[in-house]
Amino acid sequence: MLTGPSGSSRPIAFFATAPGAVTLAVFSTALFASMHALVRYVSADLHPFEIAFFRSVFGLIALLPLIVRYGPGAFVSRQPRLQLLRGVISGTSLLCWFYGLSLVPLAEATALSFTNVIFASLGAVVFLRERMGIRRWSAVSVGLIGVLIILRPGEAAVSAGALIVVIAAVCWGGGTVIIKQLSRTDPTVTIALWMATMMIAVSAIPAYLVWTWPTPGQLLWLALIGALASAGTLAYVQALRLAQATLIVPADYTRLVWASAIGFLAFGELPDLWTWAGGFLIIGSTVYIALRESRLRRTK
Repeated sequence: MLTGPSGSSRPIAFFATAPGAVTLAVFSTALFASMHALVRYVSADLHPFEIAFFRSVFGLIALLPLIVRYGPGAFVSRQPRLQLLRGVISGTSLLCWFYGLSLVPLAEATALSFTNVIFASLGAVVFLRERMGIRRWSAVSVGLIGVLIILRPGEAAVSAGALIVVIAAVCWGGGTVIIKQLSRTDPTVTIALWMATMMIAVSAIPAYLVWTWPTPGQLLWLALIGALASAGTLAYVQALRLAQATLIVPADYTRLVWASAIGFLAFGELPDLWTWAGGFLIIGSTVYIALRESRLRRTK
C-alpha cells in the first residue's frame, strides 16, 4: 500500500481507487489547459514556433532520467524510418497547435483538438486496413458535423487559426496511427525518446527563422510550460495505469470546461453557442469511438 511521508496512507491510497484515478485524470486536464493558456499568453511576445521549440527542449530534459537508466540502447528502434515519420508528423502537429492557440479562442481550439480521435480512426482504416462498422462511421460523421458547426463555413469566413488547429488535429491523429504500428515492435521508452528528440529537430528551423532571445522572465514561463506538459502527461499516464481506459478517456474532455473557464478569466473570451454545440457533438462522437474501441480490444 502506498504511504505518505507521515505514514498516513489514506490520501495517496485514494488515487489507487477508480474515483481517485478519475480525479487524477481530471487534474491532468487542468494542467494541460493551463499550459495551453500560457502558450497563448506568451505568444503575445514570442512567436509560437519558438515556444514549441522550448516546449520540446524541456520535454526532452524531463526524459533525461530515462536515458540515464536505460542508456543509449533506449534509442534503438526496429522501425527507425517510421519513428522519423512519426517525429515529423508530431512536430508539425505541435507547431500548428501552438500557432493556432495564438489565433483562436482557447475553448474553440480545445473543442476542435478533440477531433484527433476522429482522424485517427480514419487513418487506421486507410493505412492499417482496420475495419469500421456502421456505428463507428456514424460517430465519425457526427464528429465532423460538430467541426462544421464550429467553423460555420458559408455563414462566416473560416478563420485561418481554426483551420490550423484542425491541421494540428489531423497530424495528431496520424501520429496516433503510427504509434499503433510502432508499439508492435518498440518499447514505450523508445517511442517517447524518439518523439522528444525529433520534435526538437522539427521545431528548430521554424524557431530559428523567427528567433528572438527570451528574457529571463519569458524563460521562466517557457520552463513552466514544459513542466506543466510533463506533469500533465505523467498524471494522465498514471491514471490510465490505475483504472480502465473506458473510465479515464472521457475525463479528457473536461479540458473544454477548464479551457472555457481560463479563457474567460484570463483573456475575457466567452465561447459562443456554436462552439458549445459543435464541441458536444465532437466529444460525444469521440467518446463513443474510444469506448467502442476499448470494448473491441477486450473481446479479441
